[in-house]
Amino acid sequence: MDLGLRGRRALVTGASKGIGRACAEALAREGCDVTLVARTRADLEAAAQKIRNEHNVAVRILPLDLSDSRNVERLAAECPEIDILVNSAGAIPGGNLDAIDEGRWREAWDLKVFGTINMTRRFYALMRERGHGVIVNIIGAAGENPDADYIAGSAGNASLMAFTRALGGAAPKDGLRILGINPGPVLTDRLESLLRHRAQSRLGDPDKWKEMMKLFPFGRAALPEEIASMAAFLASDRSAYTSGTIITIDGGASSRRSSY
Repeated sequence: MDLGLRGRRALVTGASKGIGRACAEALAREGCDVTLVARTRADLEAAAQKIRNEHNVAVRILPLDLSDSRNVERLAAECPEIDILVNSAGAIPGGNLDAIDEGRWREAWDLKVFGTINMTRRFYALMRERGHGVIVNIIGAAGENPDADYIAGSAGNASLMAFTRALGGAAPKDGLRILGINPGPVLTDRLESLLRHRAQSRLGDPDKWKEMMKLFPFGRAALPEEIASMAAFLASDRSAYTSGTIITIDGGASSRRSSY
């Protein structure tokens, strides 16, 4: 399916790896010129080179830490023409209320929660001036299925869900669309590291980490590309009447509720 995105300009945060990188590749595959943003220059350069080799689009990298709001202003100044913004930066650590102290909590939220809010605020204003634009927030399924052992992430994701729905409901009056995606477990380096630790703890062998996914829907985690394909579709005119909506991609896990 041709999504009609050729020639549009997209900016993706957290684009050096995982879901963010997959989103940048999906948009480039559809013909978007892409700006990749993340903290680490070397990882960004590797991602950019792969996209240049595989797709005939312009690729720009900007190594910036978006937990610092001054860098959000810098991005807005350098990329005022963006048509599509995908907010995918940030990973909130696991742990219960005792394990996540104020410092760790604030540091994680500065990037994931406030980074998303600040990027959306700044680029929404630029898009509103032109009367068109789409923002897709990559959030997380813990926001709708809160877990006390992932309390900072659950609370942060729930906040971003409310933010996305509230702004997405108002955005059409400005000609804009704001949407969210809630991924469940996704096969990224971070998830593999977590499962290796769990396999070591439970099975005595970190190389048995894939066995930890047997209870996941379909016996596996989602692929980053599966999340990215939805992001590209939501950003396209094929989904032009969608705003304020959050799509959950977790293999049906959040719907497997039981009273027992």
